Amino acid sequence: MESRQKILDAAERVFAQGGFDGAKVRDIAAEAGVPVGLVHHHGGGKEALFKEVLTRRAEILSAQRIEALDAARAEGPLTLDQVLRAFTTPYFELAYNGGPQWLAYARLVAIISADEKLTEVSATLFDPTAKVFIQELEHLYPNAPTAVVAECFVYMVSCMLALVTARFRIASLSGGRESGEMDGLLTFCRAGFEARLAEAGKA
Repeated sequence: MESRQKILDAAERVFAQGGFDGAKVRDIAAEAGVPVGLVHHHGGGKEALFKEVLTRRAEILSAQRIEALDAARAEGPLTLDQVLRAFTTPYFELAYNGGPQWLAYARLVAIISADEKLTEVSATLFDPTAKVFIQELEHLYPNAPTAVVAECFVYMVSCMLALVTARFRIASLSGGRESGEMDGLLTFCRAGFEARLAEAGKA
């Protein structure tokens, strides 16, 4: 069990650096400090290992998002801010406070979200939860077409992934320190949602 955990953690870090195509089983073995044969034994091949690495944290992240949404719903009618916070807060907290493996996972999610070849994997792991949040957004903006709601949702996810994995760019572009926090992201996304969905609802 310890060897399997070590291999999964190593695979997560290697996949986060080069994506699925760039990762090699021998690199995963070297990162884990185990023979290549042991990676095959525990992982069942690169594709199976990749899916297991993604699945083990996707389930935790999805559960926390749904719990956050249920907690907000228990307080009364949902607002746009509550829906967006319920989705983004677990990702931020795990990436920033869950240790280096969660940050590696956050970077890996950013990679697969931008890779059209991995659409099926993304659909299986992330779409069921995403659709729950999109439905809540549709309740808030009943006149906006689903396609536009999904469009705004993807914009928000893209911003979230970029902030978590590339905060250093803010410092680079501003000549200051690394910055960028969730509240700033949510202010930006909330304004975008309100403008775009209100506009779409009038069409």
